[in-house]
Amino acid sequence: MKIASIDIGLKRVGIAISLNNIILPQNAIIRKNRNQASRDVDEFLKEYKIDTLIIGVPIGGDSEEDMRKRVKHFSSLLNFNGKIYFQDESYTSFEAREMTHGIIKQKRDGRLDSISAKLILQRWINEN
Repeated sequence: MKIASIDIGLKRVGIAISLNNIILPQNAIIRKNRNQASRDVDEFLKEYKIDTLIIGVPIGGDSEEDMRKRVKHFSSLLNFNGKIYFQDESYTSFEAREMTHGIIKQKRDGRLDSISAKLILQRWINEN
């Protein structure tokens, strides 16, 4: 099984993959618009022959409903025929910042987003 996860944001889409039970963050997709970002995600999924996709969704908080709608809409734009699962992404951005405190200074390049995607994938694997 080839698994990837994405952390969908308004400016970037973080990506991580699992290879031989090792989860690796990948280069994030810088988002110009949702159509371009979904095409770029599709290309990534095809390139790595991913058959299972884990998508982070926020649970709780004031913006939960709005963010769930955005995530569902983005996932509907994907041309992906594999299995899709949704995983709680609560606090993964905070965890990613804590893990990289003092290491990653540039926060806009997407590395934190992809570390968040790694954490989302790790949670899904641990629960399944």
